[in-house]
Amino acid sequence: MKLEGLRVLDLSAFLPGPHMTMMMADHGADVIMIEPANGVGEPVREIGERTDDGVSVWLRNIARGKRSLKLDLKDPDGLDLLLRLAEGADVFVEAFRPGVMKRLGAGYETLSARNPRLVYCSISAFGQSSSLALKPAHDLTVLGMTGLVDLNRGLEDGKPAMPNIPFADAAASMLSLSAILMALYRREKTGLGDFIDMSMYDAALSWTPNVLGPVFAGNRAPVARDMRSFGGSAMYNIYETEDARFLILGGSEVKFADNLLKALGRPDLAPYARQPPGPGQAPLRDFFRVTFRAAPLAHWQALLQEVDCCWSWSRSLKDAFDDPFTAERGMVFTDASGARHVGPPIRFRREPPQPVTRVPGFGEDSADVAAQAGLSPQAIAELRRRGTI
Repeated sequence: MKLEGLRVLDLSAFLPGPHMTMMMADHGADVIMIEPANGVGEPVREIGERTDDGVSVWLRNIARGKRSLKLDLKDPDGLDLLLRLAEGADVFVEAFRPGVMKRLGAGYETLSARNPRLVYCSISAFGQSSSLALKPAHDLTVLGMTGLVDLNRGLEDGKPAMPNIPFADAAASMLSLSAILMALYRREKTGLGDFIDMSMYDAALSWTPNVLGPVFAGNRAPVARDMRSFGGSAMYNIYETEDARFLILGGSEVKFADNLLKALGRPDLAPYARQPPGPGQAPLRDFFRVTFRAAPLAHWQALLQEVDCCWSWSRSLKDAFDDPFTAERGMVFTDASGARHVGPPIRFRREPPQPVTRVPGFGEDSADVAAQAGLSPQAIAELRRRGTI
């Protein structure tokens, strides 16, 4: 596998870092979850629904294939163990508030002095040295400050709505993986690792090119309901059907509008699809709204099956994961115990991912990891007696 032989120390929690390092584990990296010695460890061990074996679904889908080291970094011997591990690691991931790792004695300068090849990735809300660096934040607060909650306005009430996907977390996860792989690639030539300052705020903003027109070209805030991506386009919109289901048109190219309107017997409305998103497309949006409301979803699914245009329908997350197509793509699979997993989305032809479905118990691998770091059985026993590991 692509990352076989790579060792990753992951001190992050919740979603951005753990999700990213699980993808690395799926492709062969040895990922060690370093969990706080607080009796709980990774917080998502205690969050949300659990399967019959008592494992949190969230945990199963960010921790599989990893090893767990319970570690008290406030104990000098616990810190010493972390430093030992960092000497032999390739990647170090943490998501504490800026300055925490330095105060603990495990900042980048300390670790890189012991291991110049180390790639150190710090994920934070607003960056390591910004004026907002110490502001507490999770995904929703970051999305509010980036303007993305404001874009997520209901078309009827015009009020900002709760985002349903933690986009700042997701963007930071994806870009952290990209940055780490870039740094590892560069290390092959220079022999040196690097420090990655990954801000969730920066990551979320970087994904806004498709909605920046009003801001950069017009120096004004976007009006979400008039924009292509949020309801202003007739061909990129959601329409209720007779049976209170929802049909989705998802491609505003003119050719798709021509094909759809021909199938609906109204090619005369095609000029409206050529108008900019917003009020100019209102007649076409109104036509679709009335038309699709006149028959049940199944009717439109049968009709559109033969039409070359982008369409789908709104279905639940359960329906999506129950769809045989999701299994066909390998995006859901069942382990030997019967628990389902989200599949690895990164695939290679020559070296496909091989997810290991084992989910470590809190601190389950502490003794083995400590032994690999060179600690004697007596030292390990003492650390366990004190609750350091």
